Amino acid sequence: MKQFVFSSLFLIFCNSIYSQNLDYILLKRMNEGEHVQWDKAMRLTSNSVYLTAPLSVGFIWVNGKTSQNEVMLRNSYKSIVTIGFSSLLTMGLKYIVQRERPYVKYPNDIIQRTKSGPFSFPSGHTSLAFATATAITLSSRNVYIAIPSYLYAALVGYSRMRLGVHFPSDVLGGMVIGIGSGLLTWQLDRMLNGK
Repeated sequence: MKQFVFSSLFLIFCNSIYSQNLDYILLKRMNEGEHVQWDKAMRLTSNSVYLTAPLSVGFIWVNGKTSQNEVMLRNSYKSIVTIGFSSLLTMGLKYIVQRERPYVKYPNDIIQRTKSGPFSFPSGHTSLAFATATAITLSSRNVYIAIPSYLYAALVGYSRMRLGVHFPSDVLGGMVIGIGSGLLTWQLDRMLNGK
């Protein structure tokens, strides 16, 4: 797991240093053109993550409580830790890196289609979506739940680029932080509790 986190962070930083043109080209292609209904759907998808995350944790907790399943109850608490850690790490990195938003850096090329804060790297919506998907997957251990969870998280990441508020490397960073937060939380729990 350490190798996953370190190699992912290394790739993100290499990408942001050496591949600004690729970052820009990919974003421009995803952001161009006017598609009013699609953009409305992307705003809804993007904002839905603030409802999906707590509902998912709540569902895991209710499942554990009603079935008197201590493992699921514990998974709900680990899910809260995963989401909290991911959010704190994301916010901290935003203020450390202070990367400009794409529409600020390229005002003539990138269209801003939703409101956003001042800094771009990493994507908070994406890290929250992937942290939630990872928590759901590690709690359920069911491929039929994991696949839609990660597809939804990927759509959230795409929506942030379509809306012009994140570069692809921002979304990649959010994805690594979200998944890494879940893996780290579950691994720490396993080490501390010997399970």
